[in-house]
Amino acid sequence: MKEQPNSPARRENIAQLQPGEWGIVDTVGGEGALHRHLLDMGITPGVKVTLQKTAPMGDPLEIHLRGYALTLRRDDAAKITLRGEAEEK
Repeated sequence: MKEQPNSPARRENIAQLQPGEWGIVDTVGGEGALHRHLLDMGITPGVKVTLQKTAPMGDPLEIHLRGYALTLRRDDAAKITLRGEAEEK
């Protein structure tokens, strides 16, 4: 497993992360069932997520959070925003 950087990546959402980068969830988007499903899978504000790898064609993405791996479609991952630089301090 790659060693993770000490500071989070400066990306707007999970879909923009590169393998090995991580961020802290700020908001969980989506509407209705998708929003609820993302929350039920443990993607909640304040949780640390690491992009482990992407499929050969770039979709889906494998992220690690709360001690387990989760696979998301890139479109769904784009709805999960990450905290900005000013909010990290």
